[in-house]
Amino acid sequence: MKLDRFQVPGLSHYSYAVGSHGKLVIVDPKRDIDTYLEYAAEREAKITHILETHIHADYASGARELAEATGAELHLSAYDEGEDYVYRFPHHPMREGDRIEIDGLTIAALHTPGHTPEHLSFLLHEAERGSHPLAMLSGDFLFVGSLGRPDLLGEASKRRLAELLYESLHQKIRDLPDGVEIYPAHGAGSFCGSGMSDRPQSTLGYERASNIFFRDPDKETFVRHILSTVPPFPDYYRRMKRVNSEGPNLLGGLPGGHALEPQEFRDLMERDEAIVVDLRRPEAFGGAHIPGSLSIGMGPTFVTWAAWLVPYDRPILLVAEPGTDPESARRALVRVGLDDVRGWLKGGMPAWMEKGWEMAELEQISAAELDARRRLGATIVDVRSDQEWAAGHIPGALHIMGGDLSKRFDDLPRDGSLHLICATGYRSNIAASLLRRAGFSEVANVTGGMTGWLQRGLPVETGA
Repeated sequence: MKLDRFQVPGLSHYSYAVGSHGKLVIVDPKRDIDTYLEYAAEREAKITHILETHIHADYASGARELAEATGAELHLSAYDEGEDYVYRFPHHPMREGDRIEIDGLTIAALHTPGHTPEHLSFLLHEAERGSHPLAMLSGDFLFVGSLGRPDLLGEASKRRLAELLYESLHQKIRDLPDGVEIYPAHGAGSFCGSGMSDRPQSTLGYERASNIFFRDPDKETFVRHILSTVPPFPDYYRRMKRVNSEGPNLLGGLPGGHALEPQEFRDLMERDEAIVVDLRRPEAFGGAHIPGSLSIGMGPTFVTWAAWLVPYDRPILLVAEPGTDPESARRALVRVGLDDVRGWLKGGMPAWMEKGWEMAELEQISAAELDARRRLGATIVDVRSDQEWAAGHIPGALHIMGGDLSKRFDDLPRDGSLHLICATGYRSNIAASLLRRAGFSEVANVTGGMTGWLQRGLPVETGA
């Protein structure tokens, strides 16, 4: 048996290729499927089966696209029947105990509900190595150091799912040996669970000894515990559930693969009301940008913020550094169902400037300058997480987590200047560009963020 992991930074998503004797099974594939096609071609192998552990909420699945491209059999959970989200495209329904056999390798389905009602895990067996499973592809059920959040279907269902999660943990996998290797679908940084480890894999014995959710003495304690630890809920999760239930559109390749002449770029902006996403660093965006554009600089969390803030029903245009193909951005966007990428500005902002067209600026200030303005009553908006805020924030600042900002415009004054801060200046620049797009005219980003503030020994208070 051969098992390889594919990692998607930003989403902290893991997919897997499991193979034997020239045949491959792909589990929980991402949307840009060329990775798997190239992997198979390099090994002169054939993708014969595609599996999914559940209907995903954090990314657009590539399972349907990969099945279409390869002719492989698509096996999905049969336990979606009667639930809020069901698979609405052709597939082979899979139930607990169903098996896929490939030349001495057996992949057996195990129903492990809790994160979602239909969730499956997959146990890997090799005939020549005994009857016990060697590994479990645990999806979003069991993470390294954590479990999948049970609140994806809303308030009405979260307690029922938390109880099912407890039963999956203490009954479904109770008799599996400690030596079973655990391969989850996510690692640290994902919002699909809290407190995940940076380690991409574990063993069941190690999790039983160290995972805090194994220690809860009874179901009621467990339910209270797991529900008290869920991370923030990204709004786009509901859209992703619907997209993956219905089946993401077939792409046939990565969209937006060409540079647009400035006039064509501008025409698309005006005629089709396209959203402009600026991929440059905050300082470059602050110096000059196309009015109304969103600043989401390329970095580890680009895909998360794009999914959270970019409208899914509008065409997307990109602004990158001159002479570069923003392929990483295009891949990231389709991974969260933002498919209508038309291309990028040929020549970047210098080409726009040469046309003499309107430009905008976004003020970038230091921590020292912010402190001077704070003493004069400046409004400070901290867009970090609840945990970061509680650990230490500027006295008198207003706290609105960046992902919630678009729902909180009415809580902000429009008759004065707003100063946005995060840990380093990346998230706050995104938030500042969002406010400018919404019509807030006096907005400044704090470069260096709270890191710079703390380095200067400026005042901080703690607590929620």
